[in-house]
Amino acid sequence: MLSSLRPLRSRNFALVWSSALVSNVGSWMQTVALGILITHRTHNPLWTGAVAAAAFVPIGTLSPVGGALADRLDRRHWLITTTVGEAVFAAALAVLVGLGHAPPWSLVVLAFLGGVAAAVGFPTYQAMVPDLVPPDDLVGAVSLSSAQFNMGRVVGPALTGAVLLVGSAAWVFAANAVSFGAVVVALAFVRLPARAPTPEAEPILRRIAHGARVAAAEPGCRSAIVLIGIVALIGSPFIALVPAMAIDGFGRGTGDVVVLVIAQGVGAVCGALVLAPLAARLGRRLVVGALLAFPLALLAYGAVPAFWEAALAIALVGGCYIGVLTGLNTVVQRRAPAASRGRVLGLYMMALGLIYSIGAVAQGAIAHTLGIRPVTAVDGALLLAVMGVLALTRSPLLASLDMPSPQAVTVPGQARLEVALEAAVPGPPVTAPEA
Repeated sequence: MLSSLRPLRSRNFALVWSSALVSNVGSWMQTVALGILITHRTHNPLWTGAVAAAAFVPIGTLSPVGGALADRLDRRHWLITTTVGEAVFAAALAVLVGLGHAPPWSLVVLAFLGGVAAAVGFPTYQAMVPDLVPPDDLVGAVSLSSAQFNMGRVVGPALTGAVLLVGSAAWVFAANAVSFGAVVVALAFVRLPARAPTPEAEPILRRIAHGARVAAAEPGCRSAIVLIGIVALIGSPFIALVPAMAIDGFGRGTGDVVVLVIAQGVGAVCGALVLAPLAARLGRRLVVGALLAFPLALLAYGAVPAFWEAALAIALVGGCYIGVLTGLNTVVQRRAPAASRGRVLGLYMMALGLIYSIGAVAQGAIAHTLGIRPVTAVDGALLLAVMGVLALTRSPLLASLDMPSPQAVTVPGQARLEVALEAAVPGPPVTAPEA
């Protein structure tokens, strides 16, 4: 487990990681408060899914643009710009709710606008990670990034509950706006390696298309993108529907929404911290195991009859889910050529964000008619069946996750690309996880 902490020895990574933790605490405060606010006002899982999906629709549609910009612009400056944008929309949400003029549609719109700023900035953060640590610490850095995100999931909801007891949702949104300042300050002290200049005249759509050809030509990247799309459609929407599970599924209150979110976060943090040492031993088997364990845990979460059993089950879901995200994301981080990394990661985030948004809205609508608990259990069973078939048939989707990395691939319309990431990133083959 201690090997997962080694990246914190790198000053740049420690600065970015700690500031991102502060920001993620604020973001999770806002996410939980939005879910609670809209669920109490509408008691309709469709609105609950819609407000969560609104923040991810831009990730699904604009991440390729963000990835292209990450490969073209100064990454540090661009990330500062997008972070300020997120702060502005969080502040607008605080003002609107504080003034009492916040119908459900307005919450969805502001969540969407904040998602736009995040969508064009997040691929930059992802693409920066390999530049913040030595190559041997990449897996640990990816795992720590997952842990940091989920530590925010643990601390943020707890703070949300405390703030809602003494104040209002507007206070929560204001706190989130302030939290983005930590990232801006940290990035002011970070220095990244110089990158070769890129052709300024190349149109952004052509750059995105080139990234798509690179992703399609590299077997590991291609498989990771397809697999995250399957998981996002069937399994990931459980995240958006946690408020509906607590309030409508078990008839509990606001505090119990916080309990489920924290339980998931605790499970995810524990999972993230053990991933780096396990990856070195298990390789691809760790990713495949997570792809099978996650739907099994999701099935249990939807099927258990009592709230506290659901809290235990969602902790297990969180641990398994972080293994899926970390594993597939690390495949992309390690396989994508450095010059195209931002664009390939943007396509990966597009698959996750867009398909997750569709799944969240669709499952919210179905749950409004059939009930949130049966829908969640069926989702787990369906995803388990899909992954089980892929594993039993030895599908290339799974086999390519640890295919030898050094290889040359031909990308239509481009010169021959030498994909030699194992030489650039020493360590075990493409087995390690990420989030």
